[in-house]
Amino acid sequence: MLSQVVELIESKRRFAITSHIRPDGDSLGSSLGLYWLLRALDKDVEVIMRDPVPHAYQQLPGAHNVRVTPVVDPTYHAVFVIECSDITRPGLVDLDKQLVVNIDHHSTTALFGTINWIDSTASAVGEMIYNLCKATGVRVTKEIAECVYTALITDTGSFHYSNTTERTFKVASELVRTGVKPAKTAEAVFASYPWSRIELMGAVLSTAKRDDTGRVACLRLSMEMQHNANASDEDADGFVNYPLTVGEVEAVALLKECEPGMYRTSLRSKGDVNVAKVAEQFGGGGHRNAAGCTLRGNWDETETLIVRLLQEAVSHARRLREITEDTLRTESAA
Repeated sequence: MLSQVVELIESKRRFAITSHIRPDGDSLGSSLGLYWLLRALDKDVEVIMRDPVPHAYQQLPGAHNVRVTPVVDPTYHAVFVIECSDITRPGLVDLDKQLVVNIDHHSTTALFGTINWIDSTASAVGEMIYNLCKATGVRVTKEIAECVYTALITDTGSFHYSNTTERTFKVASELVRTGVKPAKTAEAVFASYPWSRIELMGAVLSTAKRDDTGRVACLRLSMEMQHNANASDEDADGFVNYPLTVGEVEAVALLKECEPGMYRTSLRSKGDVNVAKVAEQFGGGGHRNAAGCTLRGNWDETETLIVRLLQEAVSHARRLREITEDTLRTESAA
């Protein structure tokens, strides 16, 4: 499908690039990386988003050029949709009337584009944008490198997650040689939050609890907590990961109340515990160790449900490990 994307870029001129509502490091880094790539090919291109660029990513080259709009202009030859599970995720009116190029690295993504370039082996869409540079013959400039590097470090959890591969480090190394300053980029992304994040973190971590096994943890973030801390949505980035720093915890859910009875839910796990399969049951998706979905109900019932499903995911992973270990022992003894 990469060849189809290259052919489209070569044959058309006016493009837009968009991604999901509440954009994050991979969606913005990849979108802006693609923006600079198309600019290098002398294309007419702009990045459009329904929501503004979060503070942590405003240092990205070209971030000030992102146009916030609820509607897609009808004059584009094609719209690149970055890291979206379906065509509704960008939240843009009339997007379905466009020639859409769907670019993602999640295996759960719907094939909603006229062209669908899905690479589930990529650690981030940023890695795919880097490959697109190579395929189109575009030199990786400092602007492209900074955007793609931000996509990599955010979607791999600073190279902590299981989607990190040898190829990820190879790409990152080449980006650093291009001029990326890893410490400077990491500080801009991970160490530039307002004090409201600390206040919100205290409230959220006070709700943390584990199940009887100690392997599944759950957190709550209510609208009241966010209001009292005067915090934004982005202030809660990464909270779901804190319980995973406890050795025996293998899966975590963070339920964020977005309206009464509705919870935007982040799921994280270690090793071979597959939380994407849990998210898919509610129309969500993601990676094996990092996924999300939307749940509905009251707090207690919803929390009980998601904890039970995470317990099942942990138990399933443990059974598979035991079977594998038994098989290896048998083969070793033979």
